[in-house]
Amino acid sequence: MPPHQSPHTQSPHTHSPDAQISDAELTRLAQAGDTAALGVLLARHQAGMRAVALGVLGFGPDAEDAVQDAALTALRSIGGLRDPRAAGPWLRMIVRNACRMRLRASATTVPLARPLLEADGVPLLRGTPTPEEVLDRHALRDWIWHAVSELPEPLQLTLMLRHFTGVTSYEHIASVTGVPVGTVRSRLSQARARVASALLATGDAAHADASALTEARHREGVETLAAAERGMFAEVVADRWDDGVELLGGRGERGGRDLLLRAMDRDLTAGVRQRVLRTVAGSSLTIWENELISPPDDPDHCPPAVVWVLSERDGRIQRLRLFHPTPYPRHPVDERPPSAL
Repeated sequence: MPPHQSPHTQSPHTHSPDAQISDAELTRLAQAGDTAALGVLLARHQAGMRAVALGVLGFGPDAEDAVQDAALTALRSIGGLRDPRAAGPWLRMIVRNACRMRLRASATTVPLARPLLEADGVPLLRGTPTPEEVLDRHALRDWIWHAVSELPEPLQLTLMLRHFTGVTSYEHIASVTGVPVGTVRSRLSQARARVASALLATGDAAHADASALTEARHREGVETLAAAERGMFAEVVADRWDDGVELLGGRGERGGRDLLLRAMDRDLTAGVRQRVLRTVAGSSLTIWENELISPPDDPDHCPPAVVWVLSERDGRIQRLRLFHPTPYPRHPVDERPPSAL
């Protein structure tokens, strides 16, 4: 039996096709971690969800994207629905919120764990948990990450940045991934569609413990930076990183292992320190969102943050991409500091 399904909970798949399970029962099963129940619930209300999207946005890809966003939001937020009988109105409200965001032409779309407000008399969520809190306490977290990790790396990275990190704008994601904004939009749409399809197909197979993977990758980031401060960054790179590792620097630098080691050494010599604030981990991708701490005598030496995007294969890091969400401080050309890792 899958670890995310209670042994006392009967999956909808065990009922006869003619049996009519109420929305309330399906919701309670889904909240207990039964992915099949959530798939049945979404399939039951998919027509109504699409009707809301078409009514607000008209025919076109935006309407389908809104329905896909709603499926992902439901996956992340079902545990907070107070009234199991209100699942249908709740799902339609999620779609409506997604459509409104698109009409406002905002730079961001509805995140997977975006707080939902009460509307139309429907009680929605108990609070506004962060994505990490939802993943940590929700029985479906491992299945979510399994579905995301099954995506091809370009789609996986785009979805991870958009919905699980602070790098959410299309422009910033384009900078990180090195593709035009239009490609970012296309990749995000493809990624959402694939994950939503996986959701509707349910997922009763056992999956790896995603929270354990994230904790391990976070610990690795902390230990990597600590080793660098002890002058042992080269040893860490030799142990964990591929000999042909590729570095794409925060200001356009490109190089390999030598550039990586030199850049870290320059930053440490200048008194720059880093601290891992948040980690997002997939099967072959890790994102570290780091605080950059300038030396006390030069508080504008570097930007306040840097994002490390690490790609790995066969247990060794193949590529490191760096991105500064905040522009680099302006310095006279002859005093410009080295690029911070």
